[in-house]
Amino acid sequence: MRKGTFSCIDGHTCGNPVRLITSGHPNLRGDTMSEKRQHFMAEFDWIRQALMFEPRGHDMMSGSFIYPPTTCDGDASILFVETSGCLPMCGHGTIGTVTFALEQGLIQPTHNSQLKLDTPAGRVNVEYLMENGSVHWVKIFNVPAYLAYESVMIEVPELGSLKVDISYGGNFYIIVEPQPNFPGIEHWNAAQILKHSPKVREVVNQTLQCIHPLDATVNGASHVLWTGQPKHADSSAANAVFYGDKAIDRSPCGTGTSARMAQLFAKGQLQVGQSFVHESYIGSQFVGCIEGVTEVAGKSAILPSIRGWSKVTGTSNISVDDSDPYAFGFQVI
Repeated sequence: MRKGTFSCIDGHTCGNPVRLITSGHPNLRGDTMSEKRQHFMAEFDWIRQALMFEPRGHDMMSGSFIYPPTTCDGDASILFVETSGCLPMCGHGTIGTVTFALEQGLIQPTHNSQLKLDTPAGRVNVEYLMENGSVHWVKIFNVPAYLAYESVMIEVPELGSLKVDISYGGNFYIIVEPQPNFPGIEHWNAAQILKHSPKVREVVNQTLQCIHPLDATVNGASHVLWTGQPKHADSSAANAVFYGDKAIDRSPCGTGTSARMAQLFAKGQLQVGQSFVHESYIGSQFVGCIEGVTEVAGKSAILPSIRGWSKVTGTSNISVDDSDPYAFGFQVI
């Protein structure tokens, strides 16, 4: 039997939902969050489906669980769940999780205004500003990001030829810049992004192997990042990130921003220490920065940071009972 009641704090990071699940945590095996993620996907994915999909969630829903740290110096661990799966890393989700957890006293930092978090993708350090019980902003120092493939030509049904880059920022991103068959996100509506993104992702994953060299469980190009002109004069760039089956990220996307900065750095278009204000499809902004350079299995990589904000919108107690024919969610595509 698959039943449970899950207490949740709901909110958003720069417009994209975050559901912090505060009860009903399954007991996960593994010494690392990567191993615990594998156990969750093998035996407890029904929880993700029930809490992320309709009728309890929606196509854009994204959430997380907080677990004890898996490292001796960590403050906490995060397991990410969303409609697209159980992600190795989620930037907007980390910002939201940290905000909600600090405001509700669910995480007790070892050092004031700093956190060390264990994620399936690796260690993520955090700085934040908290005053009078409210978190004003969270800055995450993400896992190393790198450009995996450059200038790959693909043929997309109903769209034609596209040149794409594939970059890793905690997840693998297919980055599409303006070109003859894609004029830029300012010239496309949401329906066009939702129509073409699954086809682009399918072609890329049939053509290339996107596997992290240090963790083979992190594989597959899961997100498509379309670029274009920003709405705001103080934005460096704009994007529309597609994920899941029909979701467009309402935030600027934290791991996507990391992947984008890695791509631009590899092409000499962004420098270490340079501010990178990334704009979402709805106009919200993250402030990114390349904090330094490193290597991932001999490949040049960057150390990215992303700063953003989150707000709580409510709390809920969600019941799941497998006698309900829609207990584990559904999608209307």
